[in-house]
This record gives sequence, C-alpha cells and structure tokens, in this order.
Amino acid sequence: MHTDGHDLRHHGDAEVRDDGSALVDLAVNVRADTPPAWLREHLAASLDGLAAYPDGRAARAAVAARHGLPVERVLLTAGAAEAFVLLARALKVRRPVVVHPQFTEPEAALRDAGHGVDRVLLREEDGFRLDPAAVPEDADLVVVGNPTNPTSVLHPAAAVAGLARPGRTLVVDEAFMDAVPGEREALAGRTDVPGLVVLRSLTKTWGLAGLRVGYVLAAPDVIGELERAQPLWPVSTPALAAAEACVSPRALAEAADAARRVAADRAHLVAGLAGFAGAGVRVAGPAEGPFVLVRVPAAAAVRRELRALGYAVRRGDTFPGLGEEWLRVAVRDRGTVDGFLRAVGTVVGAAG
Repeated sequence: MHTDGHDLRHHGDAEVRDDGSALVDLAVNVRADTPPAWLREHLAASLDGLAAYPDGRAARAAVAARHGLPVERVLLTAGAAEAFVLLARALKVRRPVVVHPQFTEPEAALRDAGHGVDRVLLREEDGFRLDPAAVPEDADLVVVGNPTNPTSVLHPAAAVAGLARPGRTLVVDEAFMDAVPGEREALAGRTDVPGLVVLRSLTKTWGLAGLRVGYVLAAPDVIGELERAQPLWPVSTPALAAAEACVSPRALAEAADAARRVAADRAHLVAGLAGFAGAGVRVAGPAEGPFVLVRVPAAAAVRRELRALGYAVRRGDTFPGLGEEWLRVAVRDRGTVDGFLRAVGTVVGAAG
C-alpha cells in the first residue's frame, strides 16, 4: 500500500528475504539468539495438544495477572499486527489520527477498513518528541508508539496519557516496551486513563515473529468489540503456550536482563556511529528501544554497499515523516556491532 510515496506495507523482513537471507540481520527488530532453549522446549511440549482446539483461558489469565488486571481487560491476538486490524474493523470512528513516524501497519489497517486517516508528523528538529498540541482535538482515535518504531524515542507516560479525551480511543503500541529497562513510561496495566488501549507483542524480545503472539489491554467493552471481530480460535495452541510462558516470573526476569544488555549494546552502537559524525552520520536520540534511527547522506547507496559487505539494515523512507536519508539499525551484541561499524567506516569513507 503506497500513500504519498510511502510503502506502508514494507517492513524490515523484506531486507533479509531471498538474496538477503545470508546477510547479518540488522533490519528486523527481533532479539538475536532467540527463542531461548527453555522456551523452544516448552513450545515443543505444546505440540502434544495440537489435536484439540486452542483454549486460551490459562494464557489470558496469566497475561492479566502479569499486569494486575481482570481477564475481561485482556485479549490475546495473533501478534500485535492482528490487533491493528481488529481495531480498524471493530471500532466506529470518524477521525482517526496516527502519530508518525511510527510503525506503518496501524495506518494501513485503518485505510484497508475504509477509514480516512490524518497524520501528525513529529519533527526531527524536536527530536521526534510527542507534541500533544499537534493532535487535533476532534480526533476520536489516536495511535502512538512508545517506544516508537523507528525513531527509538520513549515518550513520557504523562504526555501519552495526556492525549486521552472523553469519547476518544487512545491506542498505545508498546510492542518494544519490554526492551526498556524497568519498562518506565509504560501505560500497560493502567485503568485510570479513559479510552486507553495498550498493545503488546511477545515476538520481539522472545524471537517469536514466526509464531505470532501478542495481546490487547483495554476496557472490557472494547475487548468485547475486538473479540467479536476475531475469527474462531485466532491464536494457536503453541502461541498460547508461549504467551503463558513469556509472562512467567522467570521470563520477566530474563526479559529484564535482556533489556539491560540491549541498553548497553545500544550505547556501544551509538558511540561507534558518533565516530562518523564528520561524514554526516547522525543518530536520532536519545534512543531507548532495541534499534536506532540513523541519518546518513546517500542512505540508499550506503544501504546497498552495506549489503555488499554482508549487512542488512532497514530503509527509513517508507515511514511517513522520514525522507530518503534515514536508515534503521537493530541493536545487536558488541561483536556484531563492531563488525557492522567497520563496514560503515568502509562505506562512508568510500563515499567521502
């Protein structure tokens, strides 16, 4: 889907398909070396139950308990992406607004459902920070990511919650919040924000993109509307097993450790990229997600040269609000980052 020159259906996985499958993947925002062995074994054990139809009650209860909510406020979905489709189809809205740059699937789903969509474009000169005053007062659906893909900006919870209004649905995509140490600025679990809908994904931190599992947290009436829009048995038995396992105390502790490692590895990546400032390379910041947004001259050519050197990064020009000079780079371990930085040096040195 192309709107205003932006391919809203282009995602990072396109960079590592086909001839990109052998590249070092810095294009997809899924934590490397996942899922862990204990989770793979848990998923394998769930296969014994494939003859029965999925029963999501235990997983739903586990997710509810993890956020201190009643089960009526939880809906399990086939990844957070399904939730965007359900919201677009089920909610009766007059003026939906999507805050960009951000994950493009919410806007694509709304347009597919026949909605006109207004955009609020956050500005580079403001550090891509949320400007609540830029959101039209009559918007009855507002979608914002936190931390935002691709800018890696973590908006203050108070600023995001301040977008709530009577008669407005406020959708906050927290797909990467578990990669933020302490999940600071999270709204998941809050019941005091009117119209709040929080989306979470379990595919990023746990390496389950191929399994498709996420969930929605919202008021019971909204959950009911979304559930009615779902097909029967939308989440598979292995995905339900993953949901239950990934909100266990053991998993939450492991995710917290991973978030701290990601923060350290991200700091190493940002510091390394800062060394190319003389060549016009600049990282949008401060970055708080498991990826960074990088401005670089001749980005399309740089991306092609990096591919030739064995590294896949995500083009940024398919995100509304960004131009051709942007690339998104996933955070990886220090060894991988060091190899990538050497490749960047080769490319921008050649470009200079």
